[in-house]
Amino acid sequence: MASIKDIARLAGVSVSTVSRVLTDHPLVGEATRARVQRAIDETQYQPNLLARGLRSRSGTVIGLVVPEILLEAFATLVHFTQLSCAEHGYGLLVGSTGGSPEAEGAFIEDLLRRHVDGIIFSRVSDRSRVIKVMDRSNIPVVIFDRSLKRENIPSVVLDNPLAGSMAAEHLLRLGHRAIGVVTGPQDIALSRDRHRGFVAALSRHGVRLPDSWVFEGDFRLEGGREAAEAFLEEGLPFTALWCHNDLMALGAMRTFARHGIRIPGDLSVMGMDNTSLCEISDPTLSTVTQPFEDMCRRAVELIMGMRSGRRPPERRVVLPPGIIARESSAGPPRASSRSSALGDGP
Repeated sequence: MASIKDIARLAGVSVSTVSRVLTDHPLVGEATRARVQRAIDETQYQPNLLARGLRSRSGTVIGLVVPEILLEAFATLVHFTQLSCAEHGYGLLVGSTGGSPEAEGAFIEDLLRRHVDGIIFSRVSDRSRVIKVMDRSNIPVVIFDRSLKRENIPSVVLDNPLAGSMAAEHLLRLGHRAIGVVTGPQDIALSRDRHRGFVAALSRHGVRLPDSWVFEGDFRLEGGREAAEAFLEEGLPFTALWCHNDLMALGAMRTFARHGIRIPGDLSVMGMDNTSLCEISDPTLSTVTQPFEDMCRRAVELIMGMRSGRRPPERRVVLPPGIIARESSAGPPRASSRSSALGDGP
């Protein structure tokens, strides 16, 4: 694979001249530019867009900031954002903040010092302070997924109230009237929005959700396990459970299985995100889907439009969720069968 030094040697110019040609510097003569371009074509040289972005003021690099890259939903976000950036000839510089507002602020400050061409970020929570940091910059910024309606910053989000409503409607259509929920952290607006939509849908059907049937989770496997243990201590008072992401749903399912609870025979379970884990779990997991590919594409397009001086046609792009019904959700169990599973039979 050819390097920039190979291009310089073949064209008979310095490495800095090649770099200026690659960044379309205006002070390079046409004859020199043509020689360098011929050398690039002959060697099929592929410039390192990321390295250029770290060195230059305009390096065709977008910064992406996510709360936790180890969670598959955010890894999926990185994947599709990178693909979309590449289609526009841009590299991607990714930072995972581990849910820390301090780390989030520090990484975005670093991106600004590196003069990236735009920033897409999913904030750690409502406690995020990065909007104030962004206000000092004139580069394009798009909020992904975790936007607050009061912000005057372009954003691409899921219709989270609709996601909650669709989850409730799916379980209600199956015949459930006693339904619990494991929410995401309540200091994140999307968790509150999902729960609001869920409760509203239940209320429309005359179904009540007691406070004791609501567990605040953490979007992690352990949060699902803790929720399941808490519900089992209460005698598992419902016949269906919705979790705000797939990971918590799977953590809950594993814990229920260890206690002899059959899914969906004794309890139906749903997740959210439609990660790859849904297909390999046993039983396979019903879930609310997010259109990650479309969301990432729209976020990158907003950045590109702003870089071209165009005002975003929509300040807040809201995309719809979907439902995939798999093996983990079915109709409610017979009372006698469920009592036996919970150890209350004769």
